[in-house]
Amino acid sequence: MAASAIAFSHHPQAQSTYKIPLLAGDNAYLGDLFSSDKSNPEKPISSGLYRLEKGEPLVYTYKYDEMKIILEGDFTISDETGQKVTATKGDVFFFPKGSTITFTTSGFGLAFYVGQRKESDF
Repeated sequence: MAASAIAFSHHPQAQSTYKIPLLAGDNAYLGDLFSSDKSNPEKPISSGLYRLEKGEPLVYTYKYDEMKIILEGDFTISDETGQKVTATKGDVFFFPKGSTITFTTSGFGLAFYVGQRKESDF
């Protein structure tokens, strides 16, 4: 492995307030905390927070692989095959590229995600 001039990046207080932008409807929010898109365009990786509040389901088809860890609240997560899970704090999910996933919640859910996607892949 080649040595680089900088081993890691530190962004002090980059997320001291969590204002997650609206993604869809009036209850689904998603915002990147960090993306390596510019520093590693061949193998980009993005991470951030996803929040869903009670109301309209979010149906999303992934154009990239992604993993989520549920931080707070709950999600009901289902796919086009009929698989359905009620997810709570500590649950981890892998969503492969091409899967269509439906997210709902009984109140709200908050998750941290990491995906191998470019910022433009929404």
